[in-house]
Amino acid sequence: MTNNLRAAIIGTGHSLPEKILTNSDLERIVETSDEWIITRTGIKERHIARADEFTSTFAVAAAQQALDRAGVKASELDLIICATVCPDMALPSTACLIQSQLGAKRAAAFDLVAACSGFIYALTVADQFIRSNTAKRILIIGAELLSRYVDYTDRATCVIFGDGAGAAVIVPKEDGSGLLASRIQSDGDYAEYLYIPGGGTRHPATYESVDSKLHYIKMKGNELFKIAVRNMCEVSNLVFDDAKITAGDINLLIPHQANQRIADAVADRLGIPQEKIYGNIARIGNTSSASIPIALDECIKAGRVKSGDILMFVSFGAGVTWGSALVRW
Repeated sequence: MTNNLRAAIIGTGHSLPEKILTNSDLERIVETSDEWIITRTGIKERHIARADEFTSTFAVAAAQQALDRAGVKASELDLIICATVCPDMALPSTACLIQSQLGAKRAAAFDLVAACSGFIYALTVADQFIRSNTAKRILIIGAELLSRYVDYTDRATCVIFGDGAGAAVIVPKEDGSGLLASRIQSDGDYAEYLYIPGGGTRHPATYESVDSKLHYIKMKGNELFKIAVRNMCEVSNLVFDDAKITAGDINLLIPHQANQRIADAVADRLGIPQEKIYGNIARIGNTSSASIPIALDECIKAGRVKSGDILMFVSFGAGVTWGSALVRW
């Protein structure tokens, strides 16, 4: 018997820190300018967490919104997947902390590490649980506090990243809505193009590792640009083929908010017009795995998503990882 179950999103939410760090603020911290930042990234401001706020703080807030909008109780969840590279602590998983705070006592919970591609990876994994009929109510979250890993003397990275979380509730549907196709890919040969060398077993925390700034983000931005655009376009064409649709069938493209120039280049190569693309990088910056679910929630609240619409998500991140997903609303 054919399995027509698909993972469908029935509720979304997002949460951002109240504190905003503008380009003007950064001009007083590091040698940069508003014009330099906007020209290279498209970013004007980003949200930064307070010292007493954690990744789980925003993950729980976003998750509760998503649950409320989905009409699902935390106690009904079967699974929680938290995509993050900024866990509250090395162990336990941030997903377990979220589970406890939500009161989702019957849910299994684990973290997923795929950097900026994390939400698409989490959606793809959730779809496997749905299709195998081993979970019926799944919460997926992208949550990051990248400001904790930013070196504010490095203008190449400190202008890019912000904090926040986005969440979605996933259930099975057989009505043709839900995840039409997804592909996730990676290439570890480029691991040192975007990485944080300190904090793991290679460079555990020591006075020397801290003094050497090994616990901050290191990035080769120019090299990543070409790799990101090429792979995001290639994987997008694969999911078009999988779903037997074309770029012209897309109603809304939500790319990872990494860099405005990357998003523009991908959309241009795929032939998707600007009016079908959603971006919030100017206001929020790069929030890694949180960027797509935050943008999706904003689109839904703004009325940009209608029943039957085909949405496309595409991302690229450290690892390097990348992926694309097509969802019929």
